[in-house]
Amino acid sequence: MTEPLQARLAAAMDLAERAGELAMEMRPPPGSGHAALKGPQDWVTEADNAVERFLSGELAAAFPEDGFQGEEGGIARAGPLRWVVDPIDGTANFARGAGRFCVSLGCMQGNIPLIGVIAAPAQRETVWASRGGGAWLNGDAIHAADTSAVSQAIMELGWSRRRSNADYLKLCERILADGTGLRHGGSGALGLLDVAVGRIDGYAELHLNLWDVAAALVILREAGARVSDFLAGDGATNGNGIVACAPGLAAAWSDLPGLPKPR
Repeated sequence: MTEPLQARLAAAMDLAERAGELAMEMRPPPGSGHAALKGPQDWVTEADNAVERFLSGELAAAFPEDGFQGEEGGIARAGPLRWVVDPIDGTANFARGAGRFCVSLGCMQGNIPLIGVIAAPAQRETVWASRGGGAWLNGDAIHAADTSAVSQAIMELGWSRRRSNADYLKLCERILADGTGLRHGGSGALGLLDVAVGRIDGYAELHLNLWDVAAALVILREAGARVSDFLAGDGATNGNGIVACAPGLAAAWSDLPGLPKPR
């Protein structure tokens, strides 16, 4: 890795953990959701905006030439490298005081993911990767699972309000027909991360946005997982479906309804 990218990786690791600490300080107590709705089941809290402002400001100070794109504020700055940030992925969980949420920072050059850092503060985990530099969880190397039989696999399916319930149920039925265990955890970034770590064997969702996956894409690749081409077509601007899985399951899950093939 070049020295400029090494500096950015170190900064991203520090900032993701500090942003996670801020989120933990602002996390509501368990109970009814303490948040506003941007759309059906699309939540935003004060912490989402506060964390994004923190990251935008710190990254601008450290790397003023870099661009910045956040879930809440959109593209705030342009640059040859751009940070793509989800300040709190899993906001619905966070808003109810639950711990399955994370801060996600990806650094891209055009449509090439270079750096990914995901901090899950309630789980005390930070995962990072750089292009060609491997993938790491709290300093230990991570790898996708070696599962090769769908009947022994676990798949998490994310739900998107941008696709019909009928399409989602069709996908669920296919996975269950394979004899695969089905999960739903409420955080696309952490679902993808669990594939990279080997905790589950696959994650699929009919539609995600770039900020949901920017950090995870490089982490998955460096961990040896197979991932569909999320950035194909207008994926970078309008989102796309995604399939990420253990390498031994890529062929079996190459024809999931409504989804691209893992590569």
